[in-house]
Amino acid sequence: MPDLRDAAMHAKAWPFEEARRLLKRVEQTPPEKGFVLFETGYGPSGLPHIGTFGEVARTTMVRRAFEVISDIPTKLICFSDDMDGLRKVPGNVPNQEAMAQDLHLPLTKVRDPFGTHESFGAHNNARLNAFLDSFGFEYEFASSTAYYTAGRFDEMLLTALERFDKIMEIMLPTLGAERRATYSPFLPVSPKTGHVLQVPTLERNVAQGTIVYEEPDGERVELPVTGGNVKMQWKPDWAMRWAALGVDYEMSGKDLIDSVTQATKICRALGKRPPETLTYELFNDELGQKISKSKGNGLSMEEWLTYAAPESLQYFMYQKPKTAKRLYFDVIPKAVDEYHQQLRAYPDQEPAQKLANPCFHIHGHNVPASDMVVPFAMLLNLASVSGAEDTETMWGFIQRYAPEAAPATHPHLDEAAGFAVRYYNDFVKPGKTYRAPDDRERAAMEELLGKLRTWEGAADPEELQSMVFAVGKAHGFEPLRDWFKALYEVLLGASQGPRFGGFIALYGVDESVALIEAGLAGKLG
Repeated sequence: MPDLRDAAMHAKAWPFEEARRLLKRVEQTPPEKGFVLFETGYGPSGLPHIGTFGEVARTTMVRRAFEVISDIPTKLICFSDDMDGLRKVPGNVPNQEAMAQDLHLPLTKVRDPFGTHESFGAHNNARLNAFLDSFGFEYEFASSTAYYTAGRFDEMLLTALERFDKIMEIMLPTLGAERRATYSPFLPVSPKTGHVLQVPTLERNVAQGTIVYEEPDGERVELPVTGGNVKMQWKPDWAMRWAALGVDYEMSGKDLIDSVTQATKICRALGKRPPETLTYELFNDELGQKISKSKGNGLSMEEWLTYAAPESLQYFMYQKPKTAKRLYFDVIPKAVDEYHQQLRAYPDQEPAQKLANPCFHIHGHNVPASDMVVPFAMLLNLASVSGAEDTETMWGFIQRYAPEAAPATHPHLDEAAGFAVRYYNDFVKPGKTYRAPDDRERAAMEELLGKLRTWEGAADPEELQSMVFAVGKAHGFEPLRDWFKALYEVLLGASQGPRFGGFIALYGVDESVALIEAGLAGKLG
């Protein structure tokens, strides 16, 4: 462990860079609460999504890195802002007319349109917990409603009341003229209607801990700011939570930069140190446009997990969080194969190399072994040319290539074979475009065909790759990748593909002969 800790203090992987920044903070001022608190936030007006996954996964990576370099205990809370008022009825839920009657109620008072929980907030909180549990995240769930009503924020709410003017000085310059006229950091929960009201604060009584506001019917009401009688506006609420709980670390998306700036100022105004923060870039779609749930562009988490295991998604999330990445179907095979390459490398690496390996940040000290003896990209091409509709067909080819492999002993490979069949049929097959070879390509493929017809050696991937390479070189392909691109486009209907020698070994020499014959005869399209 000392060697590992020493290596971690110099590791360049971004979770360790974040962890060292956090360590400096707590070394200067050890947390009075006795642990370092990581937080992620969730708005339960909708279901958990890929952004929720990414934030918890990345925060867990920083937490894991911190635990390597420090003995200070840690805790991660996933905070649900379930006391927020329902502003509009989501378009993807049933019973919308009934739900519309609950507009402006806290989400934990809005009836559950699915009829399975006591409220819409409770329904989505349950979905969040099930979602996080399915990935094995270690966390503590926190409910805004529970924290407010149990008095866990009372002390800081009274401080906010006392420093009301300071908060207003921070917030008002960021608002438009119309919003400034009615803005208050406190949102009363109406004793009459239960609605979360966005109304001005008319009077403040710091000694009594109350505010006075006007109900929509004109009645002036005095209300304590404690005990769940009010909720704070979003940015002051975030800051108050940081201050009340002593949050040490929280990351958020680029779209919340302004919110982080204001919340940081408010947290200081409340007399507390704001957390260390990380701003991560948002995802773009294939065309470089920002992913939007309303547009439906890009790739959802459910779609990713339909075609690949969750570890591959964690691998994707690990990569350069401060760099915008395109999130669409084509990134899945690459992420799967790169993840397994890192798995295979891990056992033989030195401590410093292991700490730079993404698999450490996904799995911690319990990095599993890879049983992917066939790359995912090759499985996709195998599914393509064989027309496989099930994993049983795939295994017929796999066991020819790797006789020692079997579904029982290679569960990840078995799972990947199923994903490959699904991915091919749903996504690759509709977009396949075959073309005829030009004269030089045809001559090279005919020579390749002749060599395969007389092939007497074992179906060794490296020997076959060398032979394919030599044919391309003999026919003057420069660069040689043009030769392989021609093979992919003529025989596989795609511009990219696997190492072709390995593909022949997997698919079979005789089967590859038949494939090339069909391609040259124009029968594949």
